[in-house]
Amino acid sequence: MNDWPEAWSDDNRGRRYGRGSASAQPESPRVMRQVRRGQPAPPGQGAYGGVPQQPQYVDGHGSGGYDDYDSGYNTGQVYGGGRGGGDGYGPQRPAPDWRRRIKWTAITLVTVLFVTTVATYFWADSKLNREVDLSKVIERPEKGEGTNYLIVGSDSREGLSDEDKKRLRTGSSEGKRTDSVMILHTGDNGPTLISLPRDSNVEIPTFKGSESGKTYQGTGRQVKLNAAYAEDGPELLVRTVEFNTGLHIDHYVEIGFAGFANIVDAVGGVEIDIPQDIKDTKSGADLKKGKQTLNGEEALAFVRTRYALAGSDLDRTKNQQKFLSALANQVATPGTVLNPFRLYPTMGAGLDSLIVDKEMGLFDLADMFWSMKGVSGGEGTSMNMPLAGSSGGNLLWDKDKVKQLVNQLNNDEKVTVTGD
Repeated sequence: MNDWPEAWSDDNRGRRYGRGSASAQPESPRVMRQVRRGQPAPPGQGAYGGVPQQPQYVDGHGSGGYDDYDSGYNTGQVYGGGRGGGDGYGPQRPAPDWRRRIKWTAITLVTVLFVTTVATYFWADSKLNREVDLSKVIERPEKGEGTNYLIVGSDSREGLSDEDKKRLRTGSSEGKRTDSVMILHTGDNGPTLISLPRDSNVEIPTFKGSESGKTYQGTGRQVKLNAAYAEDGPELLVRTVEFNTGLHIDHYVEIGFAGFANIVDAVGGVEIDIPQDIKDTKSGADLKKGKQTLNGEEALAFVRTRYALAGSDLDRTKNQQKFLSALANQVATPGTVLNPFRLYPTMGAGLDSLIVDKEMGLFDLADMFWSMKGVSGGEGTSMNMPLAGSSGGNLLWDKDKVKQLVNQLNNDEKVTVTGD
Protein backbone atom coordinates (compact mmCIF):
# COMPACT_ATOMS: atom_id res chain seq x y z
CA MET A 1 0.00 0.00 0.00
CA ASN A 2 1.29 3.42 -0.89
CA ASP A 3 1.60 5.71 2.13
CA TRP A 4 2.19 8.77 -0.02
CA PRO A 5 -0.56 11.19 -0.84
CA GLU A 6 -2.90 10.29 -3.63
CA ALA A 7 -1.30 10.24 -7.07
CA TRP A 8 2.17 10.14 -5.50
CA SER A 9 4.51 7.21 -5.67
CA ASP A 10 7.99 6.48 -4.62
CA ASP A 11 9.19 7.60 -8.02
CA ASN A 12 7.50 10.95 -7.54
CA ARG A 13 9.58 11.66 -4.51
CA GLY A 14 12.64 12.46 -6.51
CA ARG A 15 15.85 12.77 -4.71
CA ARG A 16 15.11 14.60 -1.53
CA TYR A 17 17.89 15.17 0.90
CA GLY A 18 17.58 14.09 4.45
CA ARG A 19 14.62 11.78 3.92
CA GLY A 20 16.22 8.65 2.62
CA SER A 21 15.61 7.06 -0.73
CA ALA A 22 13.89 3.95 -1.93
CA SER A 23 16.21 3.89 -4.89
CA ALA A 24 19.04 1.48 -5.06
CA GLN A 25 21.26 4.38 -6.19
CA PRO A 26 22.90 6.16 -3.34
CA GLU A 27 22.27 9.85 -2.98
CA SER A 28 24.90 12.16 -4.40
CA PRO A 29 26.97 13.96 -1.82
CA ARG A 30 25.69 17.31 -0.70
CA VAL A 31 27.61 20.36 -1.71
CA MET A 32 29.04 21.93 1.36
CA ARG A 33 31.64 24.59 1.98
CA GLN A 34 34.97 23.03 2.65
CA VAL A 35 37.68 24.29 4.83
CA ARG A 36 40.86 25.12 3.03
CA ARG A 37 43.76 24.64 5.30
CA GLY A 38 46.78 26.74 4.61
CA GLN A 39 50.24 26.40 5.95
CA PRO A 40 50.24 27.17 9.63
CA ALA A 41 51.91 30.37 10.59
CA PRO A 42 55.21 30.09 12.37
CA PRO A 43 54.89 30.32 16.13
CA GLY A 44 54.45 33.82 17.33
CA GLN A 45 53.58 35.25 13.92
CA GLY A 46 49.85 34.81 13.82
CA ALA A 47 47.40 37.69 13.61
CA TYR A 48 47.46 37.98 17.36
CA GLY A 49 50.92 36.60 18.10
CA GLY A 50 50.37 32.86 18.13
CA VAL A 51 46.76 32.56 17.08
CA PRO A 52 46.54 30.43 13.89
CA GLN A 53 45.43 32.02 10.69
CA GLN A 54 41.70 31.77 10.21
CA PRO A 55 40.52 29.31 7.59
CA GLN A 56 39.13 30.48 4.29
CA TYR A 57 36.04 28.91 2.84
CA VAL A 58 35.22 27.80 -0.66
CA ASP A 59 32.12 26.14 -1.99
CA GLY A 60 31.88 22.47 -2.57
CA HIS A 61 32.74 22.79 -6.24
CA GLY A 62 36.15 24.22 -5.52
CA SER A 63 35.15 27.78 -6.36
CA GLY A 64 37.19 30.55 -4.83
CA GLY A 65 34.17 32.83 -4.54
CA TYR A 66 34.85 33.50 -0.88
CA ASP A 67 38.59 33.96 -1.15
CA ASP A 68 38.20 37.76 -1.45
CA TYR A 69 35.88 38.07 1.49
CA ASP A 70 37.46 39.46 4.64
CA SER A 71 35.30 39.62 7.71
CA GLY A 72 37.70 41.91 9.41
CA TYR A 73 38.24 39.63 12.33
CA ASN A 74 41.69 38.64 11.02
CA THR A 75 43.03 42.13 11.61
CA GLY A 76 41.02 43.06 14.65
CA GLN A 77 38.87 45.58 12.74
CA VAL A 78 35.29 46.09 13.84
CA TYR A 79 32.91 47.30 11.14
CA GLY A 80 29.85 49.46 11.54
CA GLY A 81 30.86 51.06 14.77
CA GLY A 82 30.87 54.78 15.58
CA ARG A 83 31.31 57.81 13.33
CA GLY A 84 34.29 59.31 11.64
CA GLY A 85 37.20 60.40 13.71
CA GLY A 86 40.57 59.25 14.81
CA ASP A 87 39.31 56.26 16.81
CA GLY A 88 39.41 53.66 14.03
CA TYR A 89 35.64 53.50 13.64
CA GLY A 90 35.43 54.78 10.06
CA PRO A 91 36.94 57.32 7.65
CA GLN A 92 38.02 60.62 9.18
CA ARG A 93 36.35 63.88 8.11
CA PRO A 94 38.81 66.52 6.90
CA ALA A 95 39.09 69.68 8.99
CA PRO A 96 37.27 72.75 7.49
CA ASP A 97 39.43 74.85 5.19
CA TRP A 98 38.63 78.27 6.67
CA ARG A 99 40.99 80.14 4.37
CA ARG A 100 39.19 78.77 1.35
CA ARG A 101 35.80 79.58 2.81
CA ILE A 102 36.83 83.14 3.66
CA LYS A 103 38.33 83.64 0.20
CA TRP A 104 35.18 82.53 -1.62
CA THR A 105 32.95 84.50 0.73
CA ALA A 106 34.98 87.64 -0.02
CA ILE A 107 34.86 86.96 -3.78
CA THR A 108 31.09 86.50 -3.60
CA LEU A 109 30.58 89.74 -1.66
CA VAL A 110 32.80 91.73 -4.03
CA THR A 111 30.97 90.29 -7.04
CA VAL A 112 27.55 91.13 -5.59
CA LEU A 113 28.71 94.66 -4.72
CA PHE A 114 30.15 95.18 -8.20
CA VAL A 115 27.02 93.93 -9.97
CA THR A 116 24.78 96.05 -7.70
CA THR A 117 26.91 99.15 -8.30
CA VAL A 118 26.90 98.73 -12.08
CA ALA A 119 23.15 98.04 -12.15
CA THR A 120 22.49 101.09 -9.94
CA TYR A 121 24.62 103.28 -12.19
CA PHE A 122 22.77 102.35 -15.37
CA TRP A 123 19.40 102.61 -13.60
CA ALA A 124 20.21 106.10 -12.30
CA ASP A 125 21.74 107.23 -15.59
CA SER A 126 18.59 106.22 -17.46
CA LYS A 127 16.43 108.40 -15.19
CA LEU A 128 18.21 111.68 -15.92
CA ASN A 129 16.08 114.02 -18.02
CA ARG A 130 18.65 115.36 -20.49
CA GLU A 131 16.49 117.94 -22.23
CA VAL A 132 18.67 121.05 -22.50
CA ASP A 133 20.87 121.34 -25.59
CA LEU A 134 23.70 123.74 -24.87
CA SER A 135 24.98 123.33 -28.43
CA LYS A 136 22.20 125.72 -29.43
CA VAL A 137 23.83 128.49 -27.38
CA ILE A 138 25.85 130.77 -29.70
CA GLU A 139 28.86 133.07 -29.26
CA ARG A 140 29.96 131.46 -26.02
CA PRO A 141 32.89 132.72 -23.91
CA GLU A 142 35.99 130.56 -23.63
CA LYS A 143 36.00 127.88 -20.98
CA GLY A 144 38.05 128.65 -17.89
CA GLU A 145 39.53 126.47 -15.16
CA GLY A 146 37.18 124.40 -13.03
CA THR A 147 33.52 123.65 -13.71
CA ASN A 148 30.53 126.01 -13.65
CA TYR A 149 26.98 124.77 -13.01
CA LEU A 150 23.93 126.96 -13.61
CA ILE A 151 21.38 125.77 -11.02
CA VAL A 152 17.80 126.91 -11.60
CA GLY A 153 14.77 126.53 -9.38
CA SER A 154 11.67 126.96 -11.50
CA ASP A 155 8.08 127.60 -10.44
CA SER A 156 6.89 124.73 -12.63
CA ARG A 157 3.70 123.12 -11.29
CA GLU A 158 4.18 120.04 -13.45
CA GLY A 159 3.27 116.88 -11.55
CA LEU A 160 1.21 118.72 -8.95
CA SER A 161 -2.47 117.96 -8.48
CA ASP A 162 -4.95 120.69 -7.58
CA GLU A 163 -4.78 119.49 -3.99
CA ASP A 164 -0.96 119.68 -4.04
CA LYS A 165 -1.05 123.22 -5.44
CA LYS A 166 -3.38 124.28 -2.66
CA ARG A 167 -1.34 122.55 0.04
CA LEU A 168 1.98 123.94 -1.20
CA ARG A 169 0.59 127.42 -1.93
CA THR A 170 2.06 127.39 -5.44
CA GLY A 171 -0.87 128.91 -7.32
CA SER A 172 -1.89 127.66 -10.74
CA SER A 173 0.06 129.81 -13.19
CA GLU A 174 0.64 128.16 -16.54
CA GLY A 175 4.13 127.65 -17.90
CA LYS A 176 7.19 128.15 -15.72
CA ARG A 177 9.54 130.90 -14.66
CA THR A 178 12.79 131.02 -12.74
CA ASP A 179 12.29 131.20 -9.00
CA SER A 180 16.01 131.16 -8.26
CA VAL A 181 19.21 131.21 -10.32
CA MET A 182 22.65 130.25 -8.96
CA ILE A 183 26.13 129.61 -10.33
CA LEU A 184 28.16 126.92 -8.59
CA HIS A 185 31.87 126.93 -9.39
CA THR A 186 33.96 123.90 -8.44
CA GLY A 187 37.75 123.77 -8.58
CA ASP A 188 40.96 123.41 -6.61
CA ASN A 189 40.26 126.34 -4.28
CA GLY A 190 36.96 125.14 -2.91
CA PRO A 191 33.44 125.63 -4.25
CA THR A 192 31.81 129.02 -4.71
CA LEU A 193 28.01 129.41 -4.79
CA ILE A 194 26.73 132.69 -6.26
CA SER A 195 23.07 133.69 -6.34
CA LEU A 196 21.83 135.81 -9.23
CA PRO A 197 18.67 137.60 -8.03
CA ARG A 198 15.84 136.98 -10.48
CA ASP A 199 15.21 140.76 -10.59
CA SER A 200 18.77 141.39 -11.81
CA ASN A 201 18.94 143.83 -14.71
CA VAL A 202 20.43 142.10 -17.78
CA GLU A 203 20.64 142.62 -21.55
CA ILE A 204 19.08 140.09 -23.91
CA PRO A 205 21.79 139.38 -26.55
CA THR A 206 21.53 137.94 -30.05
CA PHE A 207 20.40 134.32 -29.72
CA LYS A 208 19.17 131.34 -31.70
CA GLY A 209 15.65 130.15 -30.90
CA SER A 210 15.69 126.78 -29.13
CA GLU A 211 12.69 125.54 -31.09
CA SER A 212 12.67 127.58 -34.30
CA GLY A 213 16.42 127.65 -34.85
CA LYS A 214 15.98 131.22 -36.08
CA THR A 215 18.52 133.84 -35.03
CA TYR A 216 17.10 136.83 -33.15
CA GLN A 217 19.31 139.90 -33.21
CA GLY A 218 20.02 141.67 -29.97
CA THR A 219 18.69 145.21 -29.64
CA GLY A 220 20.17 146.17 -26.27
CA ARG A 221 16.88 145.34 -24.59
CA GLN A 222 17.14 145.47 -20.76
CA VAL A 223 14.98 143.05 -18.78
CA LYS A 224 14.88 141.18 -15.49
CA LEU A 225 16.87 137.96 -15.51
CA ASN A 226 13.84 135.70 -15.12
CA ALA A 227 12.34 137.19 -18.31
CA ALA A 228 15.06 135.48 -20.38
CA TYR A 229 13.92 132.07 -19.20
CA ALA A 230 10.25 132.93 -19.76
CA GLU A 231 11.02 134.11 -23.31
CA ASP A 232 12.88 131.08 -24.69
CA GLY A 233 13.70 128.65 -21.89
CA PRO A 234 17.00 127.31 -20.54
CA GLU A 235 19.09 127.91 -23.67
CA LEU A 236 18.36 131.65 -23.72
CA LEU A 237 18.91 131.85 -19.96
CA VAL A 238 22.38 130.31 -20.36
CA ARG A 239 23.13 132.62 -23.30
CA THR A 240 22.04 135.66 -21.26
CA VAL A 241 24.09 134.72 -18.18
CA GLU A 242 27.20 134.05 -20.28
CA PHE A 243 26.78 137.31 -22.24
CA ASN A 244 26.32 139.47 -19.12
CA THR A 245 29.05 137.82 -17.02
CA GLY A 246 31.65 136.49 -19.48
CA LEU A 247 31.61 133.17 -17.57
CA HIS A 248 31.33 129.90 -19.51
CA ILE A 249 28.53 127.63 -18.21
CA ASP A 250 29.49 123.93 -18.39
CA HIS A 251 26.29 122.30 -17.11
CA TYR A 252 22.67 123.19 -16.51
CA VAL A 253 20.49 121.77 -13.70
CA GLU A 254 16.83 122.65 -13.08
CA ILE A 255 14.28 121.50 -10.51
CA GLY A 256 10.60 122.40 -10.06
CA PHE A 257 8.41 122.79 -7.00
CA ALA A 258 7.17 119.20 -6.91
CA GLY A 259 10.63 117.70 -7.33
CA PHE A 260 12.11 119.86 -4.60
CA ALA A 261 9.48 118.85 -2.05
CA ASN A 262 9.76 115.18 -3.03
CA ILE A 263 13.53 115.11 -2.55
CA VAL A 264 13.25 116.62 0.92
CA ASP A 265 10.62 114.08 1.95
CA ALA A 266 12.56 111.18 0.44
CA VAL A 267 15.67 112.04 2.44
CA GLY A 268 13.61 112.16 5.63
CA GLY A 269 13.57 115.95 6.06
CA VAL A 270 16.41 118.46 6.29
CA GLU A 271 17.73 119.96 9.49
CA ILE A 272 18.39 123.69 9.33
CA ASP A 273 18.85 126.57 11.75
CA ILE A 274 16.29 129.28 10.95
CA PRO A 275 17.58 132.73 12.00
CA GLN A 276 14.17 134.28 12.76
CA ASP A 277 10.47 133.57 13.06
CA ILE A 278 8.91 133.49 9.59
CA LYS A 279 5.22 133.86 8.80
CA ASP A 280 4.28 134.47 5.18
CA THR A 281 0.75 133.96 3.89
CA LYS A 282 1.88 133.94 0.25
CA SER A 283 4.37 131.08 0.58
CA GLY A 284 2.57 129.43 3.48
CA ALA A 285 5.62 129.60 5.75
CA ASP A 286 4.91 129.50 9.48
CA LEU A 287 8.26 128.68 11.07
CA LYS A 288 9.86 129.41 14.43
CA LYS A 289 13.41 130.55 15.01
CA GLY A 290 15.97 127.87 15.81
CA LYS A 291 17.26 124.50 14.64
CA GLN A 292 14.60 122.18 13.29
CA THR A 293 13.91 119.56 10.62
CA LEU A 294 11.73 120.70 7.73
CA ASN A 295 9.64 118.36 5.60
CA GLY A 296 9.03 118.93 1.89
CA GLU A 297 6.10 121.30 2.33
CA GLU A 298 7.84 123.40 4.99
CA ALA A 299 11.10 123.49 3.03
CA LEU A 300 9.40 124.75 -0.13
CA ALA A 301 7.66 127.49 1.86
CA PHE A 302 10.97 128.47 3.46
CA VAL A 303 12.94 128.88 0.20
CA ARG A 304 10.07 130.76 -1.50
CA THR A 305 9.51 133.31 1.28
CA ARG A 306 10.56 136.87 0.53
CA TYR A 307 7.75 139.24 1.59
CA ALA A 308 8.31 138.45 5.26
CA LEU A 309 12.05 139.20 5.03
CA ALA A 310 13.62 142.62 5.47
CA GLY A 311 15.92 142.16 2.47
CA SER A 312 13.16 140.65 0.32
CA ASP A 313 14.66 138.78 -2.64
CA LEU A 314 18.26 139.18 -1.44
CA ASP A 315 17.47 137.57 1.91
CA ARG A 316 15.53 134.86 0.12
CA THR A 317 18.54 133.95 -2.04
CA LYS A 318 20.63 133.58 1.11
CA ASN A 319 18.03 131.24 2.59
CA GLN A 320 17.99 129.26 -0.66
CA GLN A 321 21.77 128.87 -0.60
CA LYS A 322 21.68 127.81 3.04
CA PHE A 323 18.96 125.25 2.51
CA LEU A 324 20.42 123.72 -0.67
CA SER A 325 23.75 123.27 1.11
CA ALA A 326 21.99 121.62 4.05
CA LEU A 327 20.05 119.37 1.66
CA ALA A 328 23.24 118.29 -0.10
CA ASN A 329 24.84 117.62 3.27
CA GLN A 330 21.87 115.48 4.31
CA VAL A 331 21.92 113.47 1.06
CA ALA A 332 25.64 112.76 1.46
CA THR A 333 25.42 111.38 5.02
CA PRO A 334 26.13 107.66 5.70
CA GLY A 335 22.55 107.35 6.95
CA THR A 336 21.37 108.02 3.40
CA VAL A 337 24.18 106.64 1.24
CA LEU A 338 24.49 103.32 3.14
CA ASN A 339 20.76 102.79 3.65
CA PRO A 340 19.20 101.38 0.44
CA PHE A 341 15.70 102.02 1.81
CA ARG A 342 16.53 105.73 1.88
CA LEU A 343 19.13 105.99 -0.89
CA TYR A 344 17.03 104.60 -3.75
CA PRO A 345 13.89 106.63 -2.97
CA THR A 346 16.05 109.77 -2.69
CA MET A 347 17.83 109.05 -5.97
CA GLY A 348 14.54 108.21 -7.64
CA ALA A 349 12.84 111.38 -6.45
CA GLY A 350 15.81 113.56 -7.35
CA LEU A 351 16.63 112.11 -10.75
CA ASP A 352 13.00 112.05 -11.85
CA SER A 353 12.55 115.72 -11.06
CA LEU A 354 15.84 117.12 -12.41
CA ILE A 355 16.20 118.56 -15.90
CA VAL A 356 19.82 118.70 -17.07
CA ASP A 357 21.83 119.35 -20.22
CA LYS A 358 22.57 116.58 -22.69
CA GLU A 359 26.22 116.29 -21.64
CA MET A 360 25.48 115.96 -17.93
CA GLY A 361 26.61 112.69 -16.36
CA LEU A 362 26.14 111.11 -12.96
CA PHE A 363 29.69 111.95 -11.94
CA ASP A 364 29.04 115.61 -12.80
CA LEU A 365 25.90 115.50 -10.68
CA ALA A 366 27.80 113.90 -7.80
CA ASP A 367 30.49 116.57 -8.08
CA MET A 368 27.81 119.25 -7.87
CA PHE A 369 26.24 117.77 -4.72
CA TRP A 370 29.55 117.21 -2.97
CA SER A 371 30.61 120.76 -3.77
CA MET A 372 27.37 122.16 -2.37
CA LYS A 373 27.97 120.10 0.76
CA GLY A 374 31.41 121.70 0.95
CA VAL A 375 29.83 125.15 0.92
CA SER A 376 27.82 124.36 4.06
CA GLY A 377 30.84 122.65 5.62
CA GLY A 378 32.91 125.81 5.48
CA GLU A 379 35.17 124.62 2.66
CA GLY A 380 33.74 127.11 0.17
CA THR A 381 32.07 130.48 -0.26
CA SER A 382 28.46 131.55 -0.76
CA MET A 383 27.44 135.03 -1.86
CA ASN A 384 25.05 137.15 -3.90
CA MET A 385 26.13 138.78 -7.11
CA PRO A 386 27.72 142.16 -6.19
CA LEU A 387 25.18 144.97 -6.65
CA ALA A 388 25.51 148.65 -7.33
CA GLY A 389 21.90 149.71 -6.71
CA SER A 390 18.59 149.46 -8.55
CA SER A 391 16.74 151.12 -11.39
CA GLY A 392 13.01 150.88 -12.00
CA GLY A 393 12.76 147.82 -9.76
CA ASN A 394 15.67 146.08 -11.51
CA LEU A 395 18.79 145.28 -9.47
CA LEU A 396 22.00 146.61 -11.05
CA TRP A 397 25.23 144.62 -10.82
CA ASP A 398 28.50 146.20 -9.79
CA LYS A 399 30.35 145.79 -13.09
CA ASP A 400 33.87 146.17 -11.68
CA LYS A 401 33.31 143.63 -8.93
CA VAL A 402 31.58 141.24 -11.31
CA LYS A 403 34.54 141.46 -13.69
CA GLN A 404 36.99 140.74 -10.86
CA LEU A 405 34.83 137.84 -9.62
CA VAL A 406 34.63 136.27 -13.09
CA ASN A 407 38.40 136.56 -13.55
CA GLN A 408 39.00 134.76 -10.28
CA LEU A 409 36.57 132.00 -11.19
CA ASN A 410 38.00 131.57 -14.72
CA ASN A 411 41.48 131.23 -13.27
CA ASP A 412 40.19 129.00 -10.45
CA GLU A 413 41.60 131.37 -7.84
CA LYS A 414 40.37 131.87 -4.31
CA VAL A 415 37.43 134.26 -4.41
CA THR A 416 38.07 137.48 -2.53
CA VAL A 417 35.16 139.50 -3.95
CA THR A 418 32.20 139.93 -1.61
CA GLY A 419 28.55 140.29 -2.54
CA ASP A 420 25.39 141.59 -0.95
